[in-house]
Amino acid sequence: MSKLQKPGEKPDRSGEYIERGPRGGEVSKPRQVTIEPGDDKLPPTAEKNRKWERIGPEKK
Repeated sequence: MSKLQKPGEKPDRSGEYIERGPRGGEVSKPRQVTIEPGDDKLPPTAEKNRKWERIGPEKK
């Protein structure tokens, strides 16, 4: 499992991120976002206490 990051934090790297539970577990209907180089912070999650996990490089 990759490092979990909180919404609003500066992303460690660009790429695809998926929404996870507070301890990294799967959630139902997770949001998935693409973070591009130059993006300064991760977006809000659908529910409180969730975090973001990087799952791979940007999809082209």
